[in-house]
Amino acid sequence: MDENLAPTVCLDGSAVRRIREEKNFTQLYVAKVVGVTTDTISRWENNRYPSMKRSNAIRLAEALEIELEDILRAESDTERDSSASLLSPRRWVGLILAVLILIGVAAWHFTSRVDESVATVRARRFLPNYAAPGTIIPVRVRLEIEEGTTGFILRERFPKGWKLIEASPPPSSLDNVDGIARWIVKPETTQDVIAYRVQVDTDESRESEVKFLGEIVVDPRGSGHSQIVAGNNVIDVKHYHWADSDGDWEISDWEVLRASDTADEMQKTHLDWDLIEDIWDAGSYTWDPENQGFLPQWPHRNESPAQ
Repeated sequence: MDENLAPTVCLDGSAVRRIREEKNFTQLYVAKVVGVTTDTISRWENNRYPSMKRSNAIRLAEALEIELEDILRAESDTERDSSASLLSPRRWVGLILAVLILIGVAAWHFTSRVDESVATVRARRFLPNYAAPGTIIPVRVRLEIEEGTTGFILRERFPKGWKLIEASPPPSSLDNVDGIARWIVKPETTQDVIAYRVQVDTDESRESEVKFLGEIVVDPRGSGHSQIVAGNNVIDVKHYHWADSDGDWEISDWEVLRASDTADEMQKTHLDWDLIEDIWDAGSYTWDPENQGFLPQWPHRNESPAQ
């Protein structure tokens, strides 16, 4: 960071809220990406903090996928606010009323939660350890749905430049430019796994690390709540087959068993199982840079895997 830059900046909370709502991001999602609590996001959006650390503002801008300047207050706004008296009677009355309202809402929310149990949905993502540029890898999201759930939305965010090729069930909404897929799951649906295949960007830097993010939104039109998809969210981009969990240029017996479990959960998609069996039979494999794919390698060929 430039040492000449101020360590703190003045945030435009209304801009943060507007941009977040335009992008259909929940406060929970933004909070998880930035690494703060939803209460902090709420305080930022309501201008409860006159200033914030520049590092936090940068992370917030990255989470909202915009430039930092888009959420900072103009100098004239900052000077005008600072000239207003923080101890004016009107301001104190407003603060006291706001605190009383918050206490009342919190008390009502607590008692209603005690009297009424809320059905929830838990989601856990499973990713392979490796993904090679240009290849297609499987992604699974296992669901645990409590009885009484009134339907929910699963939102998955995969790396930009990657493409969702196929999914079971098909997504209700897909944006392959920004890497966003959404599934609307109705309450009568008995769906325990959402599986999809994504193609890695051919220009993805080798030896890089990419992230997946996701959230479940339950009853978004009512008193709904959301939670982050648990499980794996990081993949190493290297020239290993996705079924080669330890990256040793072989698909062993135990790796075939794990890949078989993946294939069972993705049976409604076109997973290339024949190639996995060929590599397993051959004993090892190599990367073919010309065709951007993997080739089984039998010992008698005396070929060494690409490095």
